[in-house]
Amino acid sequence: MEEKKEKKIGVLTSGGDAPGMNAAIRAVTRAAIYNGIKVIGINKGYSGLLKGDISELSRYDVADIIGRGGTFLRTSRCPEMHTEEGVDKAALVCQVLGLDALVIIGGDGSFKGGRDLAKKGVNVIGIPATIDLDVNCTEYTIGFDTAVNTGTEAISRLKDTSASHERCSVVEVMGRQKGSIALWCAMGCGAEEVIIPEENDVIDKNKIIEQILENRHKGKLHNVIIVAEGVRGSTQLAEDIELITGIETRVSVLGHLQRGGIPTAMDRMRASMMGYKAVEAFMEGKKNVVIAYNKGEYQVIDLFEALEMEYKYDDTLYKVVKMIK
Repeated sequence: MEEKKEKKIGVLTSGGDAPGMNAAIRAVTRAAIYNGIKVIGINKGYSGLLKGDISELSRYDVADIIGRGGTFLRTSRCPEMHTEEGVDKAALVCQVLGLDALVIIGGDGSFKGGRDLAKKGVNVIGIPATIDLDVNCTEYTIGFDTAVNTGTEAISRLKDTSASHERCSVVEVMGRQKGSIALWCAMGCGAEEVIIPEENDVIDKNKIIEQILENRHKGKLHNVIIVAEGVRGSTQLAEDIELITGIETRVSVLGHLQRGGIPTAMDRMRASMMGYKAVEAFMEGKKNVVIAYNKGEYQVIDLFEALEMEYKYDDTLYKVVKMIK
């Protein structure tokens, strides 16, 4: 009698790290093992896949990682995956390892690598993880909530010292070409102005300076201006404000500070559910899909369709921030 082949899946994290990735790895590993599926952990993303940097994961290997920032499996950028030869090699490694599916935890760029692998016959299951919230098929990505909380706390601290010295603070936050982090941080800390790529091709320094002077005339002794990194020009804006108004102005670039730190309960919970849903989708025979979260529900979306979805900007939050600033 022929012995039944044991199912085996691989899991990797790719691209920029995001708080909550470890919770997703843990959930994938434990849900798979619970259902009799072997789990292969792939270190350093696609680079590790190409080099065969792997190890089998047990439920104990992922113990106590749910509350840690970063990624237990580590991550990297992999230019080789942008070449036909690199994709062919990665697909061959998956075949040699006998993987029935490859779970990719990452952002849009990571999923494009997954799409290329899917074209080569690899069964890819994507879990969206990026602080930038720029995966168009889902309204939630792992790490965004933590990044916003980290940014809001940092800006609130800057606001305290800005008020003490009657300064203007220009704060640049991450987000690549999307302004979600900037908008949420502006709402959360009560910023006087927010500048995002969706609304501003360039920074209108004259309009901002006019507002700062108006605020000073009304008795407001400090201002916080939040700039999304995709707009650029934070340093120059701060210099112009101080030169024209005479108000001491400091620029703070939060940068990768927002990537690290303990993931929030929201990121831990949703990352864990997405990890579980990825294994569930595999067990149901689904192939080449992305686990998304929309309108309060976890969804399984075709990988190729997910990457074709366009970003639909809703300016409601921006209008509210501007109204109640």
